[in-house]
Amino acid sequence: MTWSDRYAAVFGAALGVALLGQPLAATLRGLAAGVDPARLAAALALVMVAYAGYLALARLLGPVVLPAADAAWLVLSPLPRRSVLGRAVTVLLVIAVAGGAVLGLAALSAFGAPDNLVLRLVAALVVGVGAGAGGMAAAVLAQAAGAWDSWLRVAIAGIVVMAVLVAVLGSGPARQALTAVAGAPVGLAVSAAGLVAAGAAVLLRRAWAALDRIPARRLLSSSVRSGRVISAAVTLDPGALTWAAEDDHWRGRALGSRPWPGFAAAGGWGRALAPAWQEWRRAGRRPGRLAVLSGSVALPALAAQASGGMSVLPIGVLLCGALAAAVACTTGARRDGDNPSLARLLAVDGRALLAARALLPALMAGLWSTLALAGLAVAGVLPGGPWWLLGPALAPALAAAALRMAGRRPVDHAQPVIETPVGSLPTGPLIWALTGVDLALLGCLPTLAALTDPAASPATSVVVQALVGGGVLAAFLLRRGRRSTASDG
Repeated sequence: MTWSDRYAAVFGAALGVALLGQPLAATLRGLAAGVDPARLAAALALVMVAYAGYLALARLLGPVVLPAADAAWLVLSPLPRRSVLGRAVTVLLVIAVAGGAVLGLAALSAFGAPDNLVLRLVAALVVGVGAGAGGMAAAVLAQAAGAWDSWLRVAIAGIVVMAVLVAVLGSGPARQALTAVAGAPVGLAVSAAGLVAAGAAVLLRRAWAALDRIPARRLLSSSVRSGRVISAAVTLDPGALTWAAEDDHWRGRALGSRPWPGFAAAGGWGRALAPAWQEWRRAGRRPGRLAVLSGSVALPALAAQASGGMSVLPIGVLLCGALAAAVACTTGARRDGDNPSLARLLAVDGRALLAARALLPALMAGLWSTLALAGLAVAGVLPGGPWWLLGPALAPALAAAALRMAGRRPVDHAQPVIETPVGSLPTGPLIWALTGVDLALLGCLPTLAALTDPAASPATSVVVQALVGGGVLAAFLLRRGRRSTASDG
């Protein structure tokens, strides 16, 4: 590193402290006020889900990765593996320490600090950093050996199950136990921090010893994935990243062939449903994604309990989750947009094909939002009434938004840059990010208004939402179908 590199690093660290110092100090002062028992279980469950996501992301990305040149030459060379991977391991350690510190502060904000704020803060940071470093070390061991990878999968699933149990039981019979844990003596917190630090040290030592045993093919594959992530981030093209993840999942998998469904030979709508059937088959071949979507329906209720009622946070989680469930079933529509000539070879009317591709996203969005709204009602956040009926009413609008997102073109970097008080704002990535989201906000406006100020009965909102959602989907299909017909001509 040159003197300019060191100066840039120190200046960046000082700038980060200056920007985050005041909000962090305000957060730490608020910890001394104690904890609300009604929000403890939900906040703790969210922290556990965040930690499970951290472990899953570390396992997915490698976690040990190298630049393309180092991966192509140095990994296969006779150089000592630890010296080749030393810089990458240092970066991983920094990420683990930073992520663990954030998790520790989040856990302390959930439990509160009724006394001895300094000792509890130090213990929380030690627990968080130990959990972050230990989890990253476990991911490195999983990259080196298949047995550790299986154990890491079990650990991630176990943390998610524990989060669900804490969320379900914490609002009832387990509330007193959680409150007792939050008010436990500071000596127990210090002892727990010591145990976590010792366990993390053991995992770190084993991970350092396992660096020489990581297979070269795993290092090369993880480096390719990280290179795609960096390329997508540098070029501001998230679409390339999602395609890379999709292709990486199916690469090397042997799939059995299936005959076309019987309605493929029926003509008319049956011919349009046949190409859309591939999306149903793809969804059935990814049970892990369906399991994640099924488990995430509890997030809006957790967010509502953690924030103290219906606010921007749970409403945003509800809308984003339902839209994500719809977007997960639009791969076929994305391929139609990326390769229109292939879609034209199917000899199917563009409007009919788009309508057929909207069925599965509408079904997934409707099911997810229905279960999420039912969870909000069971948690007591929403008043009495059939709030779950808003789920099917939301489905058409969310399906239209998902299809609009699937048809987005790459980011246009030729768009102008707007100067704002907080800095320059490139409009190309902004327009790309808002494409589809704008249609979701417009189509779900009645539901958003109803959830902002929930009434005793949502009957009127359900009817209005069904009409608005159906109108948005119909207008989208007519407009996009007309464009497809014009391009075919």
